[in-house]
Amino acid sequence: MTLTAALLGPLRSAAAAARPLITFYDDATGERVELSGTTTANWAAKAANLLSEECDAEPGTRVALLLPAHWQTAAVLLAAWWCGATIITEPGDAEWVLCDADRVDLALASGPSGGVVALSLDAFGKGIAGLPPGVVDFATEVRLQGDDFVPLEQVPDSAPALDDATVGEVLAGARARAAELGLSRTDRVLSTLEWNTADGLRDGLLAVLAAEASLVQVRNPDEDALARRAATERTTVRLG
Repeated sequence: MTLTAALLGPLRSAAAAARPLITFYDDATGERVELSGTTTANWAAKAANLLSEECDAEPGTRVALLLPAHWQTAAVLLAAWWCGATIITEPGDAEWVLCDADRVDLALASGPSGGVVALSLDAFGKGIAGLPPGVVDFATEVRLQGDDFVPLEQVPDSAPALDDATVGEVLAGARARAAELGLSRTDRVLSTLEWNTADGLRDGLLAVLAAEASLVQVRNPDEDALARRAATERTTVRLG
């Protein structure tokens, strides 16, 4: 079972599929996006189809991310793991780098052997104009992909998933951390953690999904607004 299947499987059950799984805020733009378990899985499937078809992502493919903690980042992380790819922290060692519009040059400079996929992170799916030749525009390509994904190969628990950690180790670590944080499926977690480190990714996303909890992720947080948002969203746990 892939890491994504293990994490999303319980969240696609009839009881959980319709409730909010990821609620994303950007306090710099006023953006708010809410995704259910079903919608999150559909986005991950679309992104997995893109990575599989456009990037030949498969078990062992090394993928680095230059992206903020964002709902689209969650989708492409789950997509990469669904393909069996390994997320690594060092772009210079990656076959593919997924980046935001501000870091296309940095991604290209890292010299990925496969190429670069650029995400506009636009809430309405607007692409990025003027991309260098060969850079894949995520927003343009992902909308053409199907809502279901079937991995081409089985992914064993011993396959690498996050740097040197295997699928089984990442899943066990996420579940253990969820228990340490006291997370359960009834929790709504307000988080301002970034996901650009293994610890931040584990606590800020993986542990929440492993607990079957709901995530309220805030980018560019306005500290004065967080207490009000916690009340509005009825969050029960604060991270970051």
